[in-house]
Amino acid sequence: SVDLVEIGAGGGSLAHVDDLGLLKVGPESAGAEPGPACYGQGGTGATVTDADLEQAFLDPNYFLGGEMPLDVEAGREALGKVASDIAETVPDTAAGIYEVVNQNMASGARMHAIERGVDLRGVPVLAFGGAGPVHACRVAELLESARVVFPARASVLSAFGALVSPVRIDLARTLVRELAEVDENERDALLAEMSAEGERILTDAGVPPSEVRYRFGIDARYRGQAHEITIWVGDGPDWPSTLGQTLEQFSTEYARVYGLSIPDVPVQVVTWRVAAWAPAPVVELPPLPAGTETPEPIASRPVRFERGADVTPTPVFARNDLGAGARIAGPALIQERETTVVLRPGWDAEVATDGSVVATRRAS
Repeated sequence: SVDLVEIGAGGGSLAHVDDLGLLKVGPESAGAEPGPACYGQGGTGATVTDADLEQAFLDPNYFLGGEMPLDVEAGREALGKVASDIAETVPDTAAGIYEVVNQNMASGARMHAIERGVDLRGVPVLAFGGAGPVHACRVAELLESARVVFPARASVLSAFGALVSPVRIDLARTLVRELAEVDENERDALLAEMSAEGERILTDAGVPPSEVRYRFGIDARYRGQAHEITIWVGDGPDWPSTLGQTLEQFSTEYARVYGLSIPDVPVQVVTWRVAAWAPAPVVELPPLPAGTETPEPIASRPVRFERGADVTPTPVFARNDLGAGARIAGPALIQERETTVVLRPGWDAEVATDGSVVATRRAS
């Protein structure tokens, strides 16, 4: 499973000025209809997409491969309303929106990680979705990460992942017991009930019963606490751990998250978990053929990367023309039908054999 946190930041997120006169972005959104003002579908609020277009990160004539031209003037008019509220120029307002939404994403990711005892510094950033590649390098800078991976098919990565991921259903039942006093018969009956339910759900989805696997876990805490941590004890079909092993797993995970354990306090189980799953289908994608190491850009356009900065003439590359081994020095734009990789100044990129664009920040 993937631990997720939802952050109200996307291409449709609306910019506004709060009661203190501060520029804010989201969580309100223009949605798909009417969408950003630059879509030309009746939207009047300034969105992140309007700001990205104003900074020339997006090509108005190549949005969705040219099937949906963007209205630059409509986006600029929407940005102008926000700009007048903060007495700024439209270009600086667009750059401010870009920075605020990037800060929102970085702060949300950082807090989510801190709550789970994880230090994100140096962890690579994976950029996907339509707007993700436009913002990823700046978010990585804010997270003190020097590596960003832009996978092939980034705009539909979630859908592709769903197709090639293991089939899984998670079940949980509340049964509060002190770990040292658990009745094994009661526990096993509960797990068997959940396992049977999981098998039924998977077989109804077309999974042969012989392929169903089980994993057991618990949500546990020290007695007297109001919060639990989840630990996955091991694989079924039978309970795979002794009391001592389970206590050790809990203590280790608790110390990882909170920096200490409390060995003299009894451990209490609140929730029992069963994950019923089946192996993922084998999907072999053909490797990307090798290409020239120094590809030629298809165009150049003036891009503004920072608030108050001059525009920078920036080469534009067609992602579909790049072969494995191609190297690009930032600043640069790598555009495809559904998204654009914004390679900021100080970043370099190389195309991997699986089609991913891997960006690395130069040492300062």
